[in-house]
Amino acid sequence: MPMRRTHRAPRTVRTTRTKPSLKTRLLGGGRTTRAAPTTTTTTTTTRTTRSTAAGTGVGVHHQKRHATMGDKVSGALMKLRGSLTRRPGLKAAGTRRMHGTDGRNSRRQVY
Repeated sequence: MPMRRTHRAPRTVRTTRTKPSLKTRLLGGGRTTRAAPTTTTTTTTTRTTRSTAAGTGVGVHHQKRHATMGDKVSGALMKLRGSLTRRPGLKAAGTRRMHGTDGRNSRRQVY
């Protein structure tokens, strides 16, 4: 009569995972974990920004610069690079550059 094993062999645990492919990162796969159920509470929020300048009825104007074609192309590439490398700050900087709201040349020098 053959002998039976009394315990199982230890399972190997994978400690590192391979880096997701470019396709997976672009399509956003691999998020299979479920979030724990949370309780919903309602709160009131107060608005901290003003829509008028000192009660004059005039809207607040934010300085924008004219974004050139070069700004739009470099901003789009920055945005793409930020998306692929998972750097939200770089992606946001690309968006700001494309829209002309990145703060360059926002103050006019008057002589």
